[in-house]
Amino acid sequence: MDGSTPSRQLSEVVFAHLRLVQAVAAEAPDEDQRVRLAAVGSEAASLAGWLSWDMGDHGSARTWYGSAIKAARRSGNRLLAAYQIGSLAQMEADAGNAAQGLNLTRSARRQLGTTAPAVADAWLCTVEALAHAAAGDERSTDQALVRSRKAAALITAEEQPPWPWVFTFNETKIAACRVTCGARLGLPTWVFGRHDGEATAMPSAHAKQHALLQLDLAAGHQAAGRLEAAYVLATQAVESGLRYRSGRVVERARVFRRAYTSSTPPKVVRTFDDRLHGVYL
Repeated sequence: MDGSTPSRQLSEVVFAHLRLVQAVAAEAPDEDQRVRLAAVGSEAASLAGWLSWDMGDHGSARTWYGSAIKAARRSGNRLLAAYQIGSLAQMEADAGNAAQGLNLTRSARRQLGTTAPAVADAWLCTVEALAHAAAGDERSTDQALVRSRKAAALITAEEQPPWPWVFTFNETKIAACRVTCGARLGLPTWVFGRHDGEATAMPSAHAKQHALLQLDLAAGHQAAGRLEAAYVLATQAVESGLRYRSGRVVERARVFRRAYTSSTPPKVVRTFDDRLHGVYL
């Protein structure tokens, strides 16, 4: 539901679920049950972190992701711990904190050891790519994306994602990551390269993710000097961000706007500024 429902509407439900898990765990009669409930609590805390991230509340998101990591470690499930550490790494990379993102990714890989499922390796490679892009390192970004494709090729079409992964990881997601990295690096050739069609084919059911992708495409147009196309896409993304009250989308739109400087911006840019003015989520 997080793709088409404002996170603020979901957060109280998630917090109530967390309180329930904590209450049940406190009364659990044996260690085995407490361990299983730690895994449940880890997932719920991770969702709370995701929702906080979408609301643009990075401080709360870090707190919840930290709780998710601690609970995952109590559960003894190394795969779950790696997933939660990688989730925090993804948020830090998205926020532009390259060093933190890379350090957390290395920590996630240490949790996985040498028996990581292909989906975990492929996903973590995209997180590394985002962190390298945040640092402005084009070469390392490209290398991480190549490694991700190689790992993804090992995932069979019939293979179910291993818990805690619940969604399949495929070429479309890698292509979308490349678009995002290209936007961060200011490389229109990456944004509109041979994988562009796969990236833009992302299912529109997740409206917030689609809006973020629109902003990445807009950044590519802006870097190439196509302001009209850039700000049409960016405006559409902002409208989605406001409709679903996504602070993450609106803040990404502000970052996009800061990349363009001119003492006499054209009308399409001024109209965009007017739309963003006074937006408070």
